Amino acid sequence: MKKIYANATEALDGVLTDGMLIAAGGFGLCGIPELLLEAIKESGVKDLSFASNNAGVDDFGIGILLQTKQVKKMISSYVGENAEFMRQYLSGELELEFNPQGTLAERMRAGGAGIPGFYTKTGVGTVIADGKEHKDFNGETYILEEGIFADLAIVKAWKADDTGNLVFRKTARNFNVPAATCGKICVAEVEEIVPRGSLDPDSIHLPGIYVNRIVQGSHEKRIEQRTTRKKEEA
Repeated sequence: MKKIYANATEALDGVLTDGMLIAAGGFGLCGIPELLLEAIKESGVKDLSFASNNAGVDDFGIGILLQTKQVKKMISSYVGENAEFMRQYLSGELELEFNPQGTLAERMRAGGAGIPGFYTKTGVGTVIADGKEHKDFNGETYILEEGIFADLAIVKAWKADDTGNLVFRKTARNFNVPAATCGKICVAEVEEIVPRGSLDPDSIHLPGIYVNRIVQGSHEKRIEQRTTRKKEEA
């Protein structure tokens, strides 16, 4: 099976449809599948739902799709750093399903494992629990959360081989692994494609069986908030 594609547009050819649910990896601005998101923008698909920890910033990440009004709903944990995200949500233009970070990651992981739902204590007694089934276990109350089964998963990795085995680097591993597993189709963009057999099997974070298509490219690697200290006087 051919997995390597020339560019992000080709990698998404025949995959995108209006109204689909997309699971996207990334944490803050780290590990965002920026090339694939740009290709989605250029495709013109609309009424999209995204399951993603956050939406990047106004002009980067999912934020570029919010600007073009291609996103109908976000399933997210964090809405900070993105003024357009907040504006659309507060004005009623964008649906938002809030999830605690751990719950969102587990919903993706559950979907990837074929688990339709699970119980968690996180969110009990808050608006997160509104409308959800409650059940007691050993005297403690839990709420039912559903697994996420996405039409498409888009992720960004550090290295891949031609079979789709992926290695992520540091914080970029957050959310990318569970997001990749819960899509019917997973498309990964990577910094480098290495020869088959060159990756240490113990260092592979996601087996190639989960990955359908790969594209290699150059990435911007933005820093979300740069913190520095004043130079000390000699």
